[in-house]
Amino acid sequence: MSTAVAQNRGLGAAIWDYLTTVDHKKIAHLYLASGGFFFLIGGLEAMIIRIQLMKPGNDFISAGLYNEMITMHGTTMIFLAAMPIIFALMNAVVPLQIGARDVAFPFLNSLGFWLFLFGGIILNVSWFTGAPDAGWTNYAPLSTTSPGHGVDYYVMGLQISGAGTLIGGINFLVTIVNMRAPGMTFMRMPLFTWTVFVTSTLILFAFPALTVGLFLMMFDRMFGSAFFDIALGGNAVIWEHLFWIFGHPEVYILILPAFGAFSEIFSTFSKKRLFGYSAMVFATVLIGFLGFMVWAHHMFTVGLGPIANSIFAVATMAIAVPTGIKIFNWMFTMWGGSIRMTTSMLWSVAFIPTFTIGGMTGVMLAAAAADYQYHDTYFVVAHFHYVIVGGLVFGIFAALHYWWPKMFGRVLSEKLGKWTFWLFFIGFHLTFFIQHFLGLMGMPRRYWTFQDGQGLNTGNLISTAGAFLMAIGTIIFLINVIYVAVKGKQASGDPWDGRTLEWSIPSPPPHYNFKQTPLVRGLDPLWVEKSEGKKGMTPAEPLGDIHMPNPSILPFMMSLGLFIAGFGFIYQVDNKVWLALVFIGMGITFGSMLTRSLKDDIGHHIHKEDLEKGAGE
Repeated sequence: MSTAVAQNRGLGAAIWDYLTTVDHKKIAHLYLASGGFFFLIGGLEAMIIRIQLMKPGNDFISAGLYNEMITMHGTTMIFLAAMPIIFALMNAVVPLQIGARDVAFPFLNSLGFWLFLFGGIILNVSWFTGAPDAGWTNYAPLSTTSPGHGVDYYVMGLQISGAGTLIGGINFLVTIVNMRAPGMTFMRMPLFTWTVFVTSTLILFAFPALTVGLFLMMFDRMFGSAFFDIALGGNAVIWEHLFWIFGHPEVYILILPAFGAFSEIFSTFSKKRLFGYSAMVFATVLIGFLGFMVWAHHMFTVGLGPIANSIFAVATMAIAVPTGIKIFNWMFTMWGGSIRMTTSMLWSVAFIPTFTIGGMTGVMLAAAAADYQYHDTYFVVAHFHYVIVGGLVFGIFAALHYWWPKMFGRVLSEKLGKWTFWLFFIGFHLTFFIQHFLGLMGMPRRYWTFQDGQGLNTGNLISTAGAFLMAIGTIIFLINVIYVAVKGKQASGDPWDGRTLEWSIPSPPPHYNFKQTPLVRGLDPLWVEKSEGKKGMTPAEPLGDIHMPNPSILPFMMSLGLFIAGFGFIYQVDNKVWLALVFIGMGITFGSMLTRSLKDDIGHHIHKEDLEKGAGE
């Protein structure tokens, strides 16, 4: 047989493997690849926005296309780039950190990914038919009266994608509650696992609000109801409430796992236990709780009245306290430690002042009276990006450099990593720091052009130059990934001299993660064993057969059915013939669900003898 045929069969087998996999480590790869792809698309949209605002009176793109760009940039970055990359890290790390062989519901884990991906594809198909143009927040009545099908794509895409996220959140909640290794009490869990636990709880309570809002919007746009139509007795402000009851916890859903990653990185590269572990856990839970108390600070100018505004202003300022606790604890973790300035550590250290600036402007925006001036100016854009990019994206880069060897068995190049860091870091501050001042000078958000002679020219030019530096930094990161995949050396199981369970097994981990479930004897369980001079973890069980789930194509088929039905729902408004697609799509979904219900899939066993043979791996 020729090598070409063998390679082809190899590629086909690999694709089928990823289409049917229920292994959390491979699902992490899928989330990372698709999230990374959408991150590049969102970045391209951002570059087009910045080129348009490079000089006054620019006509690089039309006003209508600009509205589509700002809508799709925000929606793509939040829902289709940030969320899946966070889920990639959750999938890659959490089961390993708690000593589990997989997540609680491997089948649902796969379903969650495919729902997210097909939802994201629906949203981006709209570029070919007319993209949504009502802003990433999709405010009614602008969205309910928007012509064409752009907003319908937004509604259907986010419905399907959001269902996937909700499934993922429930899965991780059950995994962390039920599947921790013997001895791993809640107060021995690594901080990354704690932040994922709180994040999953937030997903469970926040996403249903978005789901309800999108359902009402769907019925308004596709079936003639009037939930948000004031002329027919509806209420447009209800959409804002539903959106932000989801939207503000969403910010913490994104940022908390990044906080968890920083906690692991500071501890590992300072060669010290995390300072104030129990205070950090308390602060994480408190941030999660207060995250639900502040949504109306996005609505100070709506006219809720002074009492409501005051309550939400105070709650918003209160949330700065647990965040401050975390920042001081990270600094105390580094204090007196033997610090190694790896790429991960650079991103983590840079995050502290950057995120502090974001928090400071957040407290400024929380003052309701002042917010009347800042609202809808570039000051808000600057604040938001300091929190999301300066917090989350810095966190993602730090976490990827840190856990890359565990996910892919290769250590990313430190030299290229530092190039990425400096270009992105300098570019980021050039882009967004100046926008605070543009906002204070009165430059409004979402305007596609500005006049000459308003004093805004230099600031916008600097901002655009910074965006190009960030783009170059991102390209270098991609070069790093490709270079290491082709030329990189195999990583050891513990390249950073780590402290938690994931570093006690080979990189990348075997299919079953742990040959024997580890016994956890304290916080930083691997460090406990190392300090007693042991090579690996003490096992909590004798070597025996391991039960693992079988792969399945059904999650892919269920999601494909909803994808097909989505187009039917969007276009049945024009022609009832499209309803056929709804029936075909829902038929595929329900047929797959029925198959899953009737067919007993009991998984397979990896036998003890095979594990003994592979003892040297």
